[in-house]
Amino acid sequence: MNLYRVALPALLLLSAGANAQNAVQGFVHEQSEANSYVWPADTAVLNRLDKWQDLKFGVLFHFGLYSVPGIVESWSVCSEDVDWITRKGNLPYDKYKEWYWSLKDSLNPTEFNPDQWADVMEKAGMKYMVFTTKHHDGFCNFDTRLTDFKITDGPFSSNKKANISKEVFDAFRRKNFMIGCYFSKPDWHCKWFWNPEYATPTRNINYKKNRHPEWWKNYQDFTAGQLGELLGGDYGRFDILWLDGGWIKGDDIGLDSILLAARGGLHPGLIAVDRSIRGKNENYQTPERGIPETQLNYPWESCITLSNDWGWVPDAPFKSPAKVLAMLAEITAKGGCLLLGVGPTPQGLIQPEVVERLEVVGEWLRKNGEAVYSTRTTPLYNDGSTWFTASKDGSSLYAIHIPAEEGRAPETITWSGNMPKGRMTLLDGNRKLGYKVDSNGVVSVKLPAGLPAGMPIAIKFTPER
Repeated sequence: MNLYRVALPALLLLSAGANAQNAVQGFVHEQSEANSYVWPADTAVLNRLDKWQDLKFGVLFHFGLYSVPGIVESWSVCSEDVDWITRKGNLPYDKYKEWYWSLKDSLNPTEFNPDQWADVMEKAGMKYMVFTTKHHDGFCNFDTRLTDFKITDGPFSSNKKANISKEVFDAFRRKNFMIGCYFSKPDWHCKWFWNPEYATPTRNINYKKNRHPEWWKNYQDFTAGQLGELLGGDYGRFDILWLDGGWIKGDDIGLDSILLAARGGLHPGLIAVDRSIRGKNENYQTPERGIPETQLNYPWESCITLSNDWGWVPDAPFKSPAKVLAMLAEITAKGGCLLLGVGPTPQGLIQPEVVERLEVVGEWLRKNGEAVYSTRTTPLYNDGSTWFTASKDGSSLYAIHIPAEEGRAPETITWSGNMPKGRMTLLDGNRKLGYKVDSNGVVSVKLPAGLPAGMPIAIKFTPER
């Protein structure tokens, strides 16, 4: 058996269409409107946000039942008729749901190694992480006491690392990562969200609250109870609470009181990400699978997959290291952070194809990271293929040029505006660069020979005042 495949029945080999090479799959959360951002009033949250904005580059792990067959995360169990929710295999919907729920008895990541995850992401230059404790399907990657639909009540339960959320968070804390807890507010497996008395036609609750207020109250208590378990201390201190499923609001689960207790206890300054819910509990915005068109001078993060999917799929096409770095440069210049989606294999490892790409990204950042980490925006942030960032004190500017991935590195790059004064250096090797400025304000920079083809080029200079 191939280490990175799972032996599956014919149904699974046909299911979900997850191998489409160019498809963008999954529900995409729209970005909240810029004018709706509400700055936190809590000084500790503001300070934590400032530290988070220094980090720039993080990883988002999706791992769960969907990892076993390698299909789009959770969504195939949702009955909405959209092109990216596919259920091949000729099973009626109810039977499909039964099959999907039964994957609980197949998820057995016998090679689960959170230290490998942390080592890979540290070498990639990542500084923060977010892990899915529970996705929309309701399967829990933590040892909740409120349901048996969890990793610790299945074939992996006897493993000493069965409580994988705790193991992952601890592994990344040992690497001094900022720690983010992903939690889905919707829970399609919970009978108080999708009640078995009715069909489940959409992602929403399948009953009327005014007719069944006790069901809705049970769901609220269940959800608040699980968040209480995660925030109660057994899983350590969190920096970010990343709440997914924007068709359910934080107000629906009493998020204000949950955050008040958390910030007043073990998690001072906890960043809340009630994603796409405009208001005081969306401490940073989360445009998904894309980058905002313009610079935004408030906290935000683009969450983008390394492959086409959030979770693991077999034979996935991956973005190149140069593409990841180009995204990171643009996002940084526009004032955001990049949260890169990686799906560990069903066995619980980061696969070699991912490791190889991220090692190249990390090597570039070790040489050029000064242009990315702890930077802030500068008013003139882009000219063609060149993106500009500024040191936090504004004393230095950085130009990150994105050449074509094919062909040789350029001999010269040019830009308009952001006039340099004095010494200019190539960050890779701290090499002095020659440049000139013409009468039209066009800066021309002469580059040394031998630069890696297709990789971004980072330059440091003092701006002319």
